[in-house]
Amino acid sequence: MKSILNYYPIGSYQKVEHFSAEVRSNFIKDISQFPSRLLEVVKSLTDEQKLWTYREGGWNIAQVIHHCADSHINAYIRCKLGVTEDSPTINAYDENKWAAFPDATNLDISTSLNIIKGLHHRWTTFFEAASESEFKKTVFHPQHQQKFSLEELLSQYAWHSNHHLAHVRLAVERHK
Repeated sequence: MKSILNYYPIGSYQKVEHFSAEVRSNFIKDISQFPSRLLEVVKSLTDEQKLWTYREGGWNIAQVIHHCADSHINAYIRCKLGVTEDSPTINAYDENKWAAFPDATNLDISTSLNIIKGLHHRWTTFFEAASESEFKKTVFHPQHQQKFSLEELLSQYAWHSNHHLAHVRLAVERHK
């Protein structure tokens, strides 16, 4: 049996039971710092190195970066919909199919890094400006058949950022 750390190197997502301004601030910091932390790990990788994987059968580094751009674009839209509409149903998507498209298998990661940088800047601004009542607003996720509040989305995508940053770091460490 394969170790769960092969799939979840920082551990699986743990639901946060009690949010405070400090807890939210730490998650916003993770969202804010993700682009620079990711760039630091990948800035000198060759195309061959971008094909490295963090585990056998896992996505390569380029795919992980393209996935983060795709996933976080969707998440940003979900957050804005949640604040501007009354508990809207959000769209689910098949991330594995998205990761197989040519734009997600391309070794030129600069476009996705640029998306992540700009998007995370806007996302950080959005979260920093959100009111207490906005953090309580929800979206309905049809795949999970449940509602998620804006603060839950914040915590999930802070974890998601760190989760995939760990995948990229593992891929580099595994092959050096």
